[in-house]
Amino acid sequence: MEHIRNFSIIAHIDHGKSTLADRMIQLCGLVSARDFKDQLLDNMEIERERGITIKSQTICLPYQAENGKTYALNLVDTPGHVDFSYEVSRALAACEGALLIVDAAQGVEAQTLANLYLAMENDLEVIPVVNKIDLPSAEPESVSLQIEEDLGLDSDMIQLCSAKSGEGVKQVFEAIINYLPPPEGDSGAPLQILIFDANYDPYRGTVISCRIINGVVRPGDQISFMSTGASYRVEEVGLFRVRKEPQKKLEAGEVGYILAGIKSVFDAKPGDTITHTEAKCAAPLPGFKEVLPVVFSSIYPISSDDYEDLGTALEKLQLNDAALSFQKDSSAALGFGFRCGFLGLLHLEVVQERLEREFDISLILTVPSVRYRFTMSDQSQLMVDNPAHFPDPSSISRIEEPYIKASILIPERYMGVVMTLCMERRGENTNYHYPTPGRIEFTCELPLAEAIYDFYDRLKSITQGYGSFDYELLDHRSADLVKLDILVNGEVVDALSQLVHRSSARARGLNACERLKDEIPRQMFKIAIQAAIGTTIIARTNISALRKDVTAKCYGGDITRKRKLLEKQKAGKKRMKTVGNVDIPQNAFLAVLKREGD
Repeated sequence: MEHIRNFSIIAHIDHGKSTLADRMIQLCGLVSARDFKDQLLDNMEIERERGITIKSQTICLPYQAENGKTYALNLVDTPGHVDFSYEVSRALAACEGALLIVDAAQGVEAQTLANLYLAMENDLEVIPVVNKIDLPSAEPESVSLQIEEDLGLDSDMIQLCSAKSGEGVKQVFEAIINYLPPPEGDSGAPLQILIFDANYDPYRGTVISCRIINGVVRPGDQISFMSTGASYRVEEVGLFRVRKEPQKKLEAGEVGYILAGIKSVFDAKPGDTITHTEAKCAAPLPGFKEVLPVVFSSIYPISSDDYEDLGTALEKLQLNDAALSFQKDSSAALGFGFRCGFLGLLHLEVVQERLEREFDISLILTVPSVRYRFTMSDQSQLMVDNPAHFPDPSSISRIEEPYIKASILIPERYMGVVMTLCMERRGENTNYHYPTPGRIEFTCELPLAEAIYDFYDRLKSITQGYGSFDYELLDHRSADLVKLDILVNGEVVDALSQLVHRSSARARGLNACERLKDEIPRQMFKIAIQAAIGTTIIARTNISALRKDVTAKCYGGDITRKRKLLEKQKAGKKRMKTVGNVDIPQNAFLAVLKREGD
């Protein structure tokens, strides 16, 4: 165990986490120059394009230190986005230390702080690494000062490097060996294994990424999952190199994988504890919780013929992503689809992109919503995430919505516009402090429904890209919510219904009406587009009719001839309006999702 180090790399988005992992893999000689590619640990095309890590990855690096000994360094690469914070926390629980990467040009940002707190909660030893020191705009001295003053980390441990050029990476390796403690554990104790990730292999079943806390596991052992009680026989154990390398056993302190013929990732939940079926450990490891979806949206195929394919595609995605939940749904306007639950808006975008790219299905999504808690007149409670299931208003005693605590780091000059944005989104209990001169950390409590809509995009645009945002869920609080319906030609379009706060209902309704007016083509009769709360119309626009000049043939004569033709046309239009059907184009639904100013 003296020659093992388990560590993670944590950072704000785009501070060079995956690039540093690439240099480390190259320096250890695990991959030849011919086989190497950037973001080696990121397997998905979307991860490469966006430069983000979505799925946690692990690799065991054999490193020859300056003292002549060979060490096994287990790197657990974690996602950087707030949506996947539980996954990050379980990966950190599998480690003894962490490299906290800070961009030499950007400095400490919101998620740098959030990830540091996560590492501290798990009692990890943290080595600060100032990356991108080769940039012309890099200020390593001032960033090192920020790390010391903002984060309270020891300045003697700060490592300077450039992950892109490889400068200073060797010193980072030596710091890992010198500063990070070796793992603790007893190979003779009852088996105790922490699952921190799982992915699906179509040929072998679920591959469990795990850390052996105590005991030894070998192929042929009978193991049990402590949260579900399910029992399996181990087929193979091994280490993660660039490819999986089977081993005869995994001992306490090691990080590796287990194959046991498990059919679905649902059965291998991150945070769960594995033990021997016969000689069980005394108690499961702490910190396990069920991951619950936060944001909900209905997904419909643009072509109804793709419905079966969409169902199959979602099932395949779910094999690798246990956080994705879905059930059948239908809409009068859009036909059959699925109501899906996601960890956040980034998770929603990733799933949408993967469905469109990997399975070639054109999709349409309804307005994302959150899960509201309704207390009825008889004191029973109801959780609603779909406007279609909104209960009768007369039977509702109280409505509660989820709140978040948002942490926003911005340069001082953007204080006014950010505060205005938070007030617009019903922010409360705002406070701020100055971590360093010229930078403000602004905290505020917001309804989650306001934050998921386009809060992050607006924050980035008003702060010219300098604002960084992180959040944590707080609790449910009482709210005055209403169901906003959109009517086209007197018919409610169920796919456009939204649950909104009463104060913003008229603005949202008017925006939806204006957007639809621009998107729906003109007909031979006048179309009314209305926004309504119950039976009360709160906003309206009209699409004027296409009109034929029926009086063109009247070149003279009495006015009654013209009037007679116009009355006949008017009666025809009226009849057409009652029997006419307005087809709403697909892009009209997408237009309603956008806010004013987009």
